[in-house]
This record gives sequence, structure tokens and C-alpha cells, in this order.
Amino acid sequence: MANIKTIPNEATVKTFNRIKNIILASVIALFVIICLFRCFYSVDEQHNAIVTQFGSIVKVDTAGFYFKAPWQSVRKVDMTTHGTGIGYTVTANGQNITDTDNGIMITSDFNLLNIDFYLEYRVSDPIAYVYASRSPEMTLSNITMANIRTVVSNYTVDEAMTTAKGQIQADVKAAILSELERTDIGLTVVNITIQDSEPPTPEIIAAFKSVENAKQGADTAMNKALEYKNNQLPNSQAEADSIIQAAEADKAARIAEANGQVERFNKIYEEYKQFPFVTKRRLFYERIESVLPNCKVIITDGSTSTVYPLDSFTKADPAASAPANTDNNGGN
Repeated sequence: MANIKTIPNEATVKTFNRIKNIILASVIALFVIICLFRCFYSVDEQHNAIVTQFGSIVKVDTAGFYFKAPWQSVRKVDMTTHGTGIGYTVTANGQNITDTDNGIMITSDFNLLNIDFYLEYRVSDPIAYVYASRSPEMTLSNITMANIRTVVSNYTVDEAMTTAKGQIQADVKAAILSELERTDIGLTVVNITIQDSEPPTPEIIAAFKSVENAKQGADTAMNKALEYKNNQLPNSQAEADSIIQAAEADKAARIAEANGQVERFNKIYEEYKQFPFVTKRRLFYERIESVLPNCKVIITDGSTSTVYPLDSFTKADPAASAPANTDNNGGN
């Protein structure tokens, strides 16, 4: 039996071509859609995009609109600052719960202290963040805890609770940054602050309060003593200055008097050299007058009846300068 070939008519050919064109257009449209969804991507300001091709890193893009090959993949990394608590956890309703496993630490004076930190960090290197560590946040948490315990152990419990908080924060931050630079996990610390620091149990808290009250009492007594000292020192200093000034004045007066006596003696000596007899007698009379200031001295030779008192030469008293009458047998 002979084979019969069927020749398609013109309508069938047109239908076939139409179907072929529809399929081709669908493929092109699908390819365009895939290109739109797979080849174009945008990056906002809060992220960086890592573009990889067959496992190799091609580039890192910042904010903008970009094109990539369909076989390339994009992974976006959040570059904003994040925060987490160290030594406590925050519940869904915002309540803080102490993490005793991580919050209680030992100080240099072998006391236990419950100290909480708040750590702020961000991604510094998106490539290292994605590929250098399986869990960079966990690594950062372990590094932070290790350095916090090391730094807190260098301070006493009183320092960690009061005056040394700022220095502890600075030391912890510097130690973490140094460790992150060495490990290179793509994270950096923005800031770390102490949220709270207190003894771990109510009994120890009560003991610390007693010690603090005693310290405040000691400070009060010391302040009162300083106040008394400050009140007494000016008075004592003023009294000492007065005594010193009086002594200086007395010293100056004595020196001046001594200089005057020396000058007087020198003048008398000059007179003595010229008139020794008269000068010696005058000095004798003056000495007698100073030794016997209340006695009336009369000079006589024992034979005359008229005598003159010695004070008539030194006092301008008419009654005292009148002659005194005595008999020839004696005188006063």
C-alpha cells in the first residue's frame, strides 16, 4: 500500500506560526521579567550589598541602584548601629531581667559585684562580617564578656560602684576594639556604658549600705574637724602675727635706745676728755639723783651756814631754790 503524504493547508501553517510567535514572545517576556527581578537591585543607606559570582566576591555596593548578571547573587548587610545588654536581658514588655551567669563578677579585693553593661556595635567590614565568622554577634559577645571580667578585676568594689565607672567603660572599650582588630570579624564597638552596679544579694547590699553610712559619718566628722581647723587657724595666725609685730617693735625700740645710749656715751666721753673733773662730778651727781630720786640732797662743806640743795640746779622751783639755814655744828 503506498504512503500518502498530507500537505498542510495555509490555515494550519498560519496557526502554527502564530503559536510559535506567542511562545517566543512569552519566552522573551519571561526573560525580561527575570532580568528585571534578577539583574537590577537597589541598596538603601542603611545597608551594603555584597555581590558574588560562583562563590567569589565581585564587589560591595553602597546606597544606589545597580545591575548584575542573572547568575550573580546579592546579599545585603545591615550597617546601622545595634545594641545589646551584657549582664541582663530585656523581655518583650521591656522589663530587665538580671543574667546572673554573666552579670556577677569578682573585683580586685575579692568581692562579688553584679554589674550590667549596654553594648552598641555596628558592622565595619561587611565581607568579614559575612565570611570571617559563622556567628559574629556571638563572637563579639564572648569577647566583650572576657574583657569586661578582666577589666573589672583590676578595680575594687567601691571603685567599680562609684568613682571608676568612666575609666572602666574606657578600658573595656579599648580592650574590645583591640581584640576585634586582631580577630577581624567585621564588627566594631560604637560605645559601651555601665547601666547598673550593685552587690549580688540583699544581705551584701545591706552590709554595703552600713559601710557607706560609716564612711559618710567619717566624712562628716572630718569635715567638722576641717571646719574647726579653718576657723582656728586664722585666729592663731593673727595672734602669732600680733606677737611677732610686738616683738619686732620692742626689738626696734631696744635697738634705738641702745644706739641712743651709745651716742650719748660717746658725747659724754668727748666732754670728759676736755673737762674730766667737771664731767666726773656731774656724772656723780646725776647718778646720785637717779639712785635716790625721792631724797633731798644738800651739798655743804660742813663749815658754812648757807647750803644749796642739789635739786635747785635741775628744777625751776623757787621754794626749793631758797637757801637753808643751819648752825655751824652740822647739817643735813
